[in-house]
Amino acid sequence: MKTLYTLVFVLSITIGAFAQGSKLNKADKKYDKYSYIDAIEIYEKVAEKGYKSVELFEKLGNAYYFNGELDKASKWYGELFALNQEVDSEYYFRYAQALKAEGNYEKSNQYMELFAQKTNDTRAKLFQENKNYLSDIDAVSGKYTMDKTDVNSEFFDYGPSFFGKQIVFTSSRSEGNQYSKIHDWTKQNFTDLFVASIDNEGKLGSVENFSKTVNTKYNESSPVFTKDGKTMYFTRNNYNDGKKRKSDDKVIMEKIYKAELVNGEWTNIKEVPFSNDNYKTAHPALSPDEKTMYFASDMPGSFGNSDLYKVSIDSNGKFGTPENLGPTINTEGRETFPFVDADNNLFFASDGHPGLGGLDIFEAKANGNSFEKPVNVGKPLNSPMDDFGYVTNKDGLGFFSSNRDEGSGFDDIYTFTVCTHTLSGLITDIDTKEILPNAKVILFDDKMNKISETISSDKGVYSFKIECNKKYYVRASKEEYETTEKSFGPVTKTGESKLDIELKRNIFPVEVGTDLAKILDVSIIYFDLDKWNIRPDAAEDLEKIIAVMNQYPNMTIDIRSHTDSRQTHKYNELLSDRRAKSTLEFIVKNGINRNRLTAKGYGETQLVNNCSNDVPCSEAEHQKNRRSEFIVLKM
Repeated sequence: MKTLYTLVFVLSITIGAFAQGSKLNKADKKYDKYSYIDAIEIYEKVAEKGYKSVELFEKLGNAYYFNGELDKASKWYGELFALNQEVDSEYYFRYAQALKAEGNYEKSNQYMELFAQKTNDTRAKLFQENKNYLSDIDAVSGKYTMDKTDVNSEFFDYGPSFFGKQIVFTSSRSEGNQYSKIHDWTKQNFTDLFVASIDNEGKLGSVENFSKTVNTKYNESSPVFTKDGKTMYFTRNNYNDGKKRKSDDKVIMEKIYKAELVNGEWTNIKEVPFSNDNYKTAHPALSPDEKTMYFASDMPGSFGNSDLYKVSIDSNGKFGTPENLGPTINTEGRETFPFVDADNNLFFASDGHPGLGGLDIFEAKANGNSFEKPVNVGKPLNSPMDDFGYVTNKDGLGFFSSNRDEGSGFDDIYTFTVCTHTLSGLITDIDTKEILPNAKVILFDDKMNKISETISSDKGVYSFKIECNKKYYVRASKEEYETTEKSFGPVTKTGESKLDIELKRNIFPVEVGTDLAKILDVSIIYFDLDKWNIRPDAAEDLEKIIAVMNQYPNMTIDIRSHTDSRQTHKYNELLSDRRAKSTLEFIVKNGINRNRLTAKGYGETQLVNNCSNDVPCSEAEHQKNRRSEFIVLKM
């Protein structure tokens, strides 16, 4: 009997393993054909039976990850790492991204640390260099106000582009779709281009299929139009004139196509010459002068999954050779959906640069023929999910795409406005009310970092461009006047604000031998016991010393630093010298020429009270001796 039971038990395990293997083989075939939804259904049934393997959890996580469902991918990547087996370093990155979709940034950062230990690619370096990226993103957030649009469906809606007083966008909706051909990857229709009008308030009207000659039974997406409205570039699967072509490994790639508007019909549809059957070219964008096209591609020489490229377009419409935008922009991740605004600044989506999760939207300022380091545009445009497809017009109206949870479907189109504000004011004499031209006016952020500087006009007027939802400080100074500083903001709407500043003429005599600290009514600069660093309260008063020196450019001062009576004479002499030097370096760092300063430590030789070694004193009394003084040597 025992032998019979053993035989039945072994046979049941063998049959079960064979059944699981058969299901996995079926799922793998679906997975290899990008039929991720079908593959997920089978893989999850196998996993629910208790089957565990690195390959199973990798593919389950990937199937959700590649479909943009990062929060669901997180579960299976978590199961993968729970096996405690060796996996490719890329999975550390993907799990970190998926954890962000759940709002678990602390754990995400832990996996990015592990990712950085296992690889030296750009994404790891950017994380190591920007560990405070969440604080940096918060600091730039609030520039935009956003809202949902009325064109969204329960399907994919994304990739809007301005076309006169309309937008043309991508959708997999059933209504209005020409062919209703189902895509195995998404289980939705292949995408078509659709169009909606924009009213005077920026609202979108009813949706219609864009063009029967452009839309086919395969995917069309992400168009861009020339300003005259006669030429369109767009993305389509490798299909034209009723023929489809595949890559060497049997994949229908994405290509950029060009179409011309002739007698009200889009015609002469041809692929651009730099497209190729064996790699993707997609999501075209045009520079303001329409002499350069930007696009995404994984062509040979790319850094990552998709890079951004540019290519010249001459006056005859001929294309040059594509150029990679380089490592400042591109990473080993995804850089995609480029857009160039009226000032030639580049906006794009990336999951390689530090962000909130999935694809984030970044801005790279134009700098000649290149771009500066990309900056995350912040909340609310970016979220823990995929955010991409940023476009805006000269009026500050814009649209972007996102698959965030509060949407109507898989991807949705949102509208936004750029909140811009002008802060200006008049600089006058507080007593006589006369205008003060040529006053120096400096704009600081809420942490007193200098943002911009200007000179008041001959009518005493200054002006700054500021961002909404931020606090600022404005400092005005002029020779023979006391420096004055005012706070401003935050504002929440686009518009203009006034901040007039009145300056008071200096009425004190500044002569050789004057102690500036006394006539400015500031505290003597104090130090902590055995320390020579500049304390925050000292830094605030030093700013006033610096302001006076700016008003009197020929003034030179002597910094005299002191200690209390404790410790030895030699020790105190060295300590006071360090205090004098740290005070001098602070003033130099903030813009005063070193040649206008001298500094010396006097140890305990010039006590301001009787607190010697023989006289017991309180800590407050000792504090009065730990100081720096500022004596005018020359005017």
